[in-house]
Amino acid sequence: MKYVVVDLEMNPVDREYREVRRKLREEVIEIGAVRLDSAFQQESEFQCYVKPEYGPIKKHITALTSITQAMVDGQKHYADCFRDFIHWVGEEETRIYSWSMSDIKQLRNECRFKLPDFDVNWLNERWVDLQQEFDERLGLHNSLALKHALGAMDHKFEGTQHTALADAINTSAILALMQDDKKFKETMKPVLDVLQPKDALATSIGDLCPDLLKWQDKFKRE
Repeated sequence: MKYVVVDLEMNPVDREYREVRRKLREEVIEIGAVRLDSAFQQESEFQCYVKPEYGPIKKHITALTSITQAMVDGQKHYADCFRDFIHWVGEEETRIYSWSMSDIKQLRNECRFKLPDFDVNWLNERWVDLQQEFDERLGLHNSLALKHALGAMDHKFEGTQHTALADAINTSAILALMQDDKKFKETMKPVLDVLQPKDALATSIGDLCPDLLKWQDKFKRE
């Protein structure tokens, strides 16, 4: 069994393509992934930029991801990039993980629109929502953002946030930790403590991850 962790960056379909936007709101502009072996050790990386077909890279997307129009000009379109990704995943039995289901939903929609002959069941049969598994393991009712989950682990984010390969690498660190239940519980003890009705324990998670404490306070107010 192999394990692939994938992350996508997207760009909105331009408003001038009204008919397209009825079926496809965004286009993938970067695919990043890492493959782990049966011991959950990283063995390979995949990264490609994708040239959008329905409008240029938006300014706010460049501000968020650092992906510019120049970086995607001359790159392959989605159909070819996705085929390259499938080829890289290979034929061996594989589970594919992402942080939330937004990425698989995007791939499903874009495949149906741009690769109608591709059987999306290939994705459905392999995909796992790691965010949901993480939340369920901790007993959370609201989902944690990737940076908060990493902060709770006291794991320093490697690379730049909102770059697909870096996000995939950091997500894979969570997947690897979750394979050792004892270590996972020990590492996440500050989070588990703060979930208990003991106000005195709130400072421990605040020291570990101030952003997570802000998220918790906001959740209580809501």
